[in-house]
Amino acid sequence: MKALVLKRYGGSDQIEFANIPRPLIKPDEILVRVHAVGLNPIDYMIPKGTFKPMLKFKLPATLGSDLAGVVVDIGSRVTRFKVGDAVFASLFDLGNGSLAEFAAVPEHVAAHKPANLDFVQAASVPMVGLTSWQALNERAQVKPGQKVFIPAGSGGIGTFAIQLAKQFGAKVGTTTSTANVDLVRSLGADEVIDYKQHEFEHVLKDYDVVLGTVRGDGLEKAMQIVKPGSRVVSLIGPPDVSFARARGMNFLMKFVFGLLSRKIIRLAAKRDASYSFLFVRPDGGQLAKIGELLETSRVRPVIDKVVPFAQAKQGLAYLEQGRAKGKVVVQLVPA
Repeated sequence: MKALVLKRYGGSDQIEFANIPRPLIKPDEILVRVHAVGLNPIDYMIPKGTFKPMLKFKLPATLGSDLAGVVVDIGSRVTRFKVGDAVFASLFDLGNGSLAEFAAVPEHVAAHKPANLDFVQAASVPMVGLTSWQALNERAQVKPGQKVFIPAGSGGIGTFAIQLAKQFGAKVGTTTSTANVDLVRSLGADEVIDYKQHEFEHVLKDYDVVLGTVRGDGLEKAMQIVKPGSRVVSLIGPPDVSFARARGMNFLMKFVFGLLSRKIIRLAAKRDASYSFLFVRPDGGQLAKIGELLETSRVRPVIDKVVPFAQAKQGLAYLEQGRAKGKVVVQLVPA
């Protein structure tokens, strides 16, 4: 089968299409004919070696995490799916990727595709949906009436997290460029800061939750808008000791992550806030709950660009420019 493979760490020049064997499924896995793959920033960061110490990734390896497709075979212990089912899933951090014609998917990370979404729309959801769910529901435990700051509201995470926070009853603040103000308002954002005209930390205040999604000094600035008892959950780092401990890392990595996160933890403590780093995990049960929100149109996918499989590398390059409004999706099987 055809797959987009990372040969070795270094950059985009180490990514190429290759013919590799169709995966053999284990008893608890389903074999999926991949119809579409949602791209995420981590897909262009992995080839650079950025997450090498953290990921279960043996090279050469197929890239990609999110997928939507049709079950063509099931393992002997699979009970929730049958051949012909339309499914979506995230394979992130499982050691095998989704940018291929077929993928072996553990049953516990898959969910039935919402009936009202096509494969492209469904493939755009898993990582941003699960990340938003785990950050806002599990980690921050957002309550009705709380104020949640989600920067970069027009991006892949932002467009989904804004909608999910509204489903939890929160008031949402975000940042975006002038051209995307109407988009983020349509998703439910209450306080929208045009970063080309204002600094958000000079306008927003008394936030209960901050979702860290933007690299640079944005997270430090966000500490100026939180109130006592708030929770700051970062998706972009720095990793902390708790993360290293949960991953079973050695003493050296715990020490390094402790140093990396020391400043931001200190800034949070000054505001009587807590800081934590979140590394999303695949979870079919949570994806099914997200699917219910999608199926009832309480949350909708936002897609910027769809590219054919042959242009998957170009799709990654476009995403890396940081201008996408919502998600970039690779389509392997025409609709």
